Amino acid sequence: MELPLEAGERWWGGAVADGLRMPYGDGPFARELGTGAGQEEGAGSNQSSPLLLSTKGRVVWSERPFSFSFSFEDGLLRLSGRDIVVCRGGGTLREAYRWASRQFFPPSGRTPARELFTGPQYNTWIEMPYTPTQESVLRFAADVLDAGMPPGVLMIDDSWSTDYGTWQFDRSRFPDPAAMVRQLHDQGFSVMLWIVPFISPDSATFRELEGRGLLIRDRNGDTAVRRWWNGLSALPDLTNPAAVDWITGRLDALGRETGIDGFKFDGGDAEHHRADDLTAEPAEPADHCEAWARLGLRHPFNEYRACWRMAGQPLAQRLRDKPPLWGEAGIASLVPELLAQSMIGHPFTCPDMIGGGEIKAMSAQGAVDQEFFVRYAQIAALSPMMQFSVAPSRVLDSTHLAAVRTALDVRASLLPLILGLVDEAARTGEPVLRPMAYHSPGLDHVTDQFFLGADLFVAPVTEKGAADRTVAVPEGRWRGDDGRVVEGPSVIRVRSDLARIPRFERLADA
Repeated sequence: MELPLEAGERWWGGAVADGLRMPYGDGPFARELGTGAGQEEGAGSNQSSPLLLSTKGRVVWSERPFSFSFSFEDGLLRLSGRDIVVCRGGGTLREAYRWASRQFFPPSGRTPARELFTGPQYNTWIEMPYTPTQESVLRFAADVLDAGMPPGVLMIDDSWSTDYGTWQFDRSRFPDPAAMVRQLHDQGFSVMLWIVPFISPDSATFRELEGRGLLIRDRNGDTAVRRWWNGLSALPDLTNPAAVDWITGRLDALGRETGIDGFKFDGGDAEHHRADDLTAEPAEPADHCEAWARLGLRHPFNEYRACWRMAGQPLAQRLRDKPPLWGEAGIASLVPELLAQSMIGHPFTCPDMIGGGEIKAMSAQGAVDQEFFVRYAQIAALSPMMQFSVAPSRVLDSTHLAAVRTALDVRASLLPLILGLVDEAARTGEPVLRPMAYHSPGLDHVTDQFFLGADLFVAPVTEKGAADRTVAVPEGRWRGDDGRVVEGPSVIRVRSDLARIPRFERLADA
C-alpha cells in the first residue's frame, strides 16, 4: 500500500527504540515491526505496536505486524502487511491518538499498583548484579532509609532463585524470604521479584515441562534452546493454556508463601522466537511477546521492558537498559523514547534506572558522573514512574545528593497532578507524558521537551555542563518555575542550574 504524504505531515509510532527518529517525516526511514530472528539489534528491545499516527490526524493500524518506510523522493509512506487499516481520526496528532485509542485499544479502566507511582522504585540490579542475598537486600533498603530517601517499591533482580524457570528462592542466600518480605513491608516497601520466560536446560523444571509438552519446539520437532543475555535456555509455550497455568500457579504460590507483591516480567522479546517454531497454537514471534505481557494483567505490581501491542492495559512499561552516556546513546534518548511509549498507547511509562542500567557499561564506568546522575533523576522525577538502582547516597557528594532530593521534592509537589493523569489515562487512554505537538501543532520537532498533561510542560536538561537551555514556548501565557511569565509562541533561553528542572504552567486567560 502506498500513502501520499500530506504537506508538513509527520508521524509517530511503531517501535519505541526508534524514538529519536520520531516524528518521521523529514528523511528516509524504514522499520519491520514484530519480527524475530534477524531483527535489527535493539529494535524490539522495548515496546512496539502496529500503529502509526499522523500530525494531520491520520491513523495506520493492523492487528498483525507490518513494515513501513518513508520515501521522500516520491513523497510516499509505503506499508506492507496483512489487514492494514488507514483512517482519518481528525486533523491533529491528539485527535488521531484519541480516535485510534477508542477504536483499536480502548483503556481498561485500571492502572498498575498505585505504589509504583507514589514512591520511587528501587532495583537491586546495579548494586548487587547476580548476587542478591537476604542480608544484602535488607541492607539496601536500610541504606535507602538512612539516606533520608522515602520507601517505595523494592525490586529484587536477577539470581534470587535457584535456577531460571525454577521460581523458588535459593534458601542458601535467602534463608527466610517470608520474614524478609515482612520486614520490608514494615519499613514501608512493597516487594517485587524479577522473572523471565526462560527455563534452564537439564534442570528438574526443564525435564518436567519437556515431558508434559509445554516447551516450544523448533521446526524439526526438537525442544528449542535459544541464546539470551544470560546463556542458553528453553522457552515455555505460552500458546498452551497448560503452560500458562503452570507459570501462574508458581507465581501465585510465591505470593502465598512469601508475601511478595508482584513481578518484574523481563525478557519476552520477539527475537527469541522463530516464525516456524512449533507451538500448541499457530503464533508469530510477536504473539509470544504479547502472551508474556498478558501474564502481567493478573498482577497490579508489574513491570515490562519489552512488549508487543497491549496498549491501554494496566502495565508498567520501562525503557530498555541505558549506558551512562551523555548524548543520544544515553540520556538524550530518554524523553524521545518516553514520548514514543506514550504515543503507542502506553501511558504508564518509566525511564531506565537512574544513572543507567546497562550493566556492562555501568561496571566499566568507574566513578559515577554526578552531574549526569542528577540530570537523569530530574527527567525520571517528572515521569509517571522513577526507579533507582545505583544508591544515590553511595555515589553522590552533598551538593549532588541535595539536587536529587530537590528533584524528589518537585515530584512530591506535582504528585497530585501525576496521579490525576494516571487515573485519567485509565479512563480515557490519553498519555501522561505528551509530545509538544500533541497540544501545540507546529512544534513537531521539539522532542526534548514534553507536556505533563495539557497545562504543564517540562524542558529538562540533557547537556553536560549546561548553564542554560533553549525552550520552545507554546501559544499562550506561561509561568516558569522561577516565576517568570512568558508569552508564546516564542523561543527563549532559561537558566538551568544544577538543581533546576525548567517547567512552565499555563496561566488562565485574564
